[in-house]
Amino acid sequence: MIHFFGNKNSKVFAVQTTKELTKVTISKLTWLFANQPKIEETSMDAFFVGPRAAMITPWSTNAVEITQNMGIKDIIRIEEFTSTTEDFSDFDPMISEKYKGLHQESFTIDIQPEAILNIDDIAAYNKQEGLSLNDEEVAYLESVATKVEEN
Repeated sequence: MIHFFGNKNSKVFAVQTTKELTKVTISKLTWLFANQPKIEETSMDAFFVGPRAAMITPWSTNAVEITQNMGIKDIIRIEEFTSTTEDFSDFDPMISEKYKGLHQESFTIDIQPEAILNIDDIAAYNKQEGLSLNDEEVAYLESVATKVEEN
């Protein structure tokens, strides 16, 4: 489940947990987020910019570790979201995305992996896909492929 702290008109911290939060934990998290209160909603209908759902940020990893050091258990992920407008586009789409609302499925990833592609000619594939591998890298990959085939 995801719990929200902060102000939905400016900054929101989304805290993904495996269990409900106790009053003590809510108090500790409120303190951690600079006295930003828990938002008593399970979803928010507004526009936000935050990290891509598929990318757990280094900030999140550090924040979760801090909560563990505070004696808070069962937190999976914490991310920060900034309130924005529908037409806002001044963010890096490689690391951030714009969300039309935050809800319980905001961190859910439903991507099916592509099938494994067997490549017979690494040099040709390199040119076809524009990978920019040099001759030494192609030779190395070919030698690794040969070793893998032998085993």
